[in-house]
Amino acid sequence: MINPVYSPPAPAAITPGARIRQAARVRLLASGYSSLTMDELAHDLGMSKKTLYRHFRSKDDIIDAIIEEIGQAIRDRMDSFLTNPKLNFTQKLCALVEVVGSNLALASPGMLHDLQRFAPQLYQKIDDLRQRNVPYVFGRLIRAGLAEGKVRPEIDPAFAVEFWLQAIRGLIHPAVLERTQLTPRQTLERAIHLFFGGLLSPAGRRDYDRHLASCEKHSPI
Repeated sequence: MINPVYSPPAPAAITPGARIRQAARVRLLASGYSSLTMDELAHDLGMSKKTLYRHFRSKDDIIDAIIEEIGQAIRDRMDSFLTNPKLNFTQKLCALVEVVGSNLALASPGMLHDLQRFAPQLYQKIDDLRQRNVPYVFGRLIRAGLAEGKVRPEIDPAFAVEFWLQAIRGLIHPAVLERTQLTPRQTLERAIHLFFGGLLSPAGRRDYDRHLASCEKHSPI
């Protein structure tokens, strides 16, 4: 099974900028924003801080690039599923849960809280990407479900997408994660189950229930 989580380029193809982003991403996910310093990053990479600053003006610029890179990778990955005529609606839904969930699994509530507190502009960038990607991905998925008769015909796709966007924005908020004691991935999986439970037609529900227990097995990833 192909790993749906964003992977950096092969070592032979890695540019200095990509190496910096990769090392910073490891530290960011492991220790959070406030613990990531340019000194430690330079040490990890075996390069001078001067070299770091030649490619990025600050650690915020590095993290900004990482967020953009991950967001684009998820969107590109989903494009490959959504445009695949061999996959049905349920397979595409399973793929979405796996791709987005696998990436969300890397973002701990603590890391999100750290970003929100110490780098609100970067936390806002994550939200901005979510507001761009959710309508694009879920809108296409819901329309595919309507075309296959797996989503109830009276569902308004535009309203459903807006409903999902506002729901997921609230549920992934650090304060909400603290109250629910759920990880971002657990939150996504539960939210998907509730959300699509209201959208699916009887045929869609039967198909979804058949796949739910073994979503990974049936996933085209």
